[in-house]
Amino acid sequence: MALVKPDLQVDIGNLHLQNPVMTASGTFGYGEEFASIVDLSRLGAIVVKGISVVPRVGNSPPRVAETACGMLNAIGLENVGVERFVSEKLPYLRNVNVPVVVNILGDTTEEYQDLASQLNDIPEVAAIEVNISCPNVKKGGVAFGTDPEMAQTVTRTVRENCSKPIIVKLSPNVTDITVIAKAVEDAGADAVSLINTILGMAINTGRRRPVLANVVGGLSGPAIKPIALRMVWQAANAVNIPIVGIGGICSAQDAVEFLLAGASAIQVGTANFINPRVTEEVIDGIREYLIGQKMESVQECIGALKV
Repeated sequence: MALVKPDLQVDIGNLHLQNPVMTASGTFGYGEEFASIVDLSRLGAIVVKGISVVPRVGNSPPRVAETACGMLNAIGLENVGVERFVSEKLPYLRNVNVPVVVNILGDTTEEYQDLASQLNDIPEVAAIEVNISCPNVKKGGVAFGTDPEMAQTVTRTVRENCSKPIIVKLSPNVTDITVIAKAVEDAGADAVSLINTILGMAINTGRRRPVLANVVGGLSGPAIKPIALRMVWQAANAVNIPIVGIGGICSAQDAVEFLLAGASAIQVGTANFINPRVTEEVIDGIREYLIGQKMESVQECIGALKV
């Protein structure tokens, strides 16, 4: 008798995905850049590059550096701004037929409010991912995501101005990730995604100068996977909303580890730079794992870690 094909469908709040594999913001452009390499229609969702109210040019180069088992980036959230995104980037995505999740960022709560209001009226936007790793300029540059009260304020502001599913992307640069996760859950988040990059730096010993012009940058890639996995497991045991796991996922095995730890979906980031077709390989690999485990649905895998 032929084995039944496993069901890969998952829901992130009211966001329905055909499979749990999403792209990570900042690593997949606006989607169209990968269209000649990846069958975009196979993805669970496309999370586009972070969008701000006005265009940003980002930091001065050099702003990317390879590290052991990963990379540092200090791109500085370069993007075309919300108006150009809607007029120039979104039209292509209308025909892809997978959910488009827009990552938003701001330096004040007012900017998050503006973005949420504008994107709420656009039917092609399936959900909002809120980047709270940005510095609050009115609070001396403290990142929204490192302070529970500020994280809650931003989340509540977006919630009040947007009826779409809201995923809040958490910063790992905190003492206890569960405190922030609970704060945004209480403020109305439909889900949390974690983790964002970890602050790091590299030094050119010959020049005795930092490798990055910005001195510090965000560390991503396989090096952060154990930290991300631990934080996903902690968050999954602390909140009642879905978790989207991010951090060093380069293979189906990596993805399955996050699912077992409690993530309902995952995002592939840095691995896209190494292997542009990795997302499709992860989808196929998750299906093969479920078949091997005689599981009829990916739901049987989510949170199935035996501790």
